[in-house]
Amino acid sequence: MKRSVFITGAARGIGLACSRAFADENWLVYGVDVLQPEDDHLFSHFLKIDLTTDAGLEEVFSFAREMTCLNVLVNNAAIQIIKSLQETTGQDIDQVMSLNFKVPLFLAQEFLPLLRSGGSIVNISSVHALATSKYIGAYAAGKAALLSLTRSMALEFGEMGIRANALLPGAIDTKMLKAGLNRNHKSVGYQQQIQQLASRHASGRIGQPEEIARAVLFLADNSQSGFMTGQSIVIDGGCLARLSTE
Repeated sequence: MKRSVFITGAARGIGLACSRAFADENWLVYGVDVLQPEDDHLFSHFLKIDLTTDAGLEEVFSFAREMTCLNVLVNNAAIQIIKSLQETTGQDIDQVMSLNFKVPLFLAQEFLPLLRSGGSIVNISSVHALATSKYIGAYAAGKAALLSLTRSMALEFGEMGIRANALLPGAIDTKMLKAGLNRNHKSVGYQQQIQQLASRHASGRIGQPEEIARAVLFLADNSQSGFMTGQSIVIDGGCLARLSTE
């Protein structure tokens, strides 16, 4: 029987790379996103919905109740609010916390019967959960909340045979990164900003979505990561290794 994975935020960026990686390994891939995916053929089933709405969540729940098997849940959907703390609104906080706490928790609750005895939950957090920058405070707080949720999942779901881990990507070459760089309002172009950003990494470059997808595959596979749970794994090209005053 083919193994199966459910991925949120599956239409682009890291989520799309994960969808491709699992499909390449002959997994059944179920995806959800507010956007239409670039590669429809990757998915056994795709739901184009907004997970921050009650109607969207209920549609996923209805789909989950029809499923008979699920091996892995990847909580990847995210929203990046680019505002100063002074400008951040209650609606901004609700959106961020919905995708980084409420949705991952409620999806895990719904999929628990399928994930029992060998399932894996992979939550995509961010290095912003550990160290951040200006004008992205709500996003950073949401990603930090997802780390705490991951540890709680590992403790409470472990007795059911379910593992839960978090990945903390650094600067990854996605549309979200480009939008995030625009918050700095620099006069230089995008490529020059990328070069400047890359120079602050020990690796001398930013990451690619496919590199995160390979780590997700590792955490999904019990034969490779079966003794790992409750962990927060940083994949940032050595960015956090640099002293800020250097």
